[in-house]
Amino acid sequence: MPPPSVHSDSLLQHRSFVAFWIARASSSFGFQMLTIVVSWQIYSITGRALDLGLIGLVQFLPSVSLALVAGHLADQFDRRRIVVLAQLVEALAIAALAAMTFTHHINEFIVLGLLFVASTAKAMEGPSQLSMLPALVPPAVLPRAMAANSVAGQASAMVGPALGGLLYIAGADVVYGVCTALYLLSALMVSRLRYEQAPPRRVPATFKTLFAGISFIRNRPDVLGVISLDLFAVLLGGATALLPIFAHDILHTGPWGLGLLRGAPAVGALLVGFWLSRRALSRNVGMTMFAAVAGFGIATIVFALSTTLWLSMLALFALGGFDMVSMVIRGSLVQLETPDDMRGRVSAVNSIFINTSNQLGEFESGMLAAWLGAVPAAALGGVGTLVVVALWMKWFPNLRRRQRLESDAPPVKNAA
Repeated sequence: MPPPSVHSDSLLQHRSFVAFWIARASSSFGFQMLTIVVSWQIYSITGRALDLGLIGLVQFLPSVSLALVAGHLADQFDRRRIVVLAQLVEALAIAALAAMTFTHHINEFIVLGLLFVASTAKAMEGPSQLSMLPALVPPAVLPRAMAANSVAGQASAMVGPALGGLLYIAGADVVYGVCTALYLLSALMVSRLRYEQAPPRRVPATFKTLFAGISFIRNRPDVLGVISLDLFAVLLGGATALLPIFAHDILHTGPWGLGLLRGAPAVGALLVGFWLSRRALSRNVGMTMFAAVAGFGIATIVFALSTTLWLSMLALFALGGFDMVSMVIRGSLVQLETPDDMRGRVSAVNSIFINTSNQLGEFESGMLAAWLGAVPAAALGGVGTLVVVALWMKWFPNLRRRQRLESDAPPVKNAA
């Protein structure tokens, strides 16, 4: 299949992307509903907070430990088939949860075990799914496609848990059944994609090939700059982990206020994502990215110093919007700078950085809050983000001066 026309203006004209977007939205909604029903069911069975922590552990371990292997496979085999197979395994695991719940043979070990199976399949799916998108739309449309893809993720994060909680009234098995159907729909849409991948050059899995993504990133300054900027900005800007403290002790509001605060960044990201999906980023992308990350830091500082609910919500709304801008630029630049035969491994390394920085960022914010208090901890995180932006603008001058997402230099082929 020839690539979609570069002159196509609307994403709706790219049928393969529409099918991919539907698949992405379906699996994202299914995952968000799954997390809420699993946590509620586990706590209903055991009543132990420790088991809630184990839910996070069985999801986190596969995502980090299998990322490099998944990236290698994404560059060695048909990515569409990997995604379909992984989503079918996820659907089977969730269907087993539905059956065990319906027959009253469920317990915490079965739930955690089947969740681990689904999480392992999801970890294997991730790099292949991320690497497919650049082949579905022309480079000029990729930033808008990534923004639309992020909209699906943000919408599922906002609506999925609420929908799962509402369906839970009818029973956990009903929620699991809906999740299974969503994953099957996603697998069906991916299987029908008109997707072409260059025939991979099969090489054995060695230390060199598994870590080829790290070597590639290290040798491409712009890619290294955007990935490391994301890593340190997230590490320092984890104020949202402190929302319960701010809601209760500083803003003096209840659970309803906490819910508003938690939803504000997603609303900001969602609206900005809609805007970016209809508007091309055609110039000054380097400075736009740095300005967005700086805006993220400033919004964090405003939130830290705010003592009124409306201002805190506004700051978090802006925080989510700025993060969406930088995320779209960073993601598009990494994909466009990476040759197709390396996208799986580079995406795997990027996912490790994202997952690790999110977890460590929350830990760092919690530790600082315990030592200094919530307000100084959040404010220092915002200031630290601004310092990182200043340093990265100095250390990566070509990234600062970059005008377009597409590089004028020919793509570098990796020996691995």
